[in-house]
Amino acid sequence: MSKADNDFVRMLAGYSLTTAEIIYRLPDHPALMQSYIWQDYDLHPRFPKLKSFLEFWSRNLEGKLHQVLVAHAGLIKPHELRLIGTELKLN
Repeated sequence: MSKADNDFVRMLAGYSLTTAEIIYRLPDHPALMQSYIWQDYDLHPRFPKLKSFLEFWSRNLEGKLHQVLVAHAGLIKPHELRLIGTELKLN
């Protein structure tokens, strides 16, 4: 299965495109802040993949987290996908 196929299957399972802007303090200059953009398919509203990433960040990186802004978009909604009872063949 290709990456695109895997992403489509995840969207059907309820995953949505999630983007997080992570604002963190620079380790050597704590008065200064920097922005990092994270994006992946995740489950709304709990966002387990984002939470896992933020836990990794807190454990392994020196830049202290200040703020996380999250946006998500459900690309495929259940009511937008419907199966039809016919098959078309082209010769």
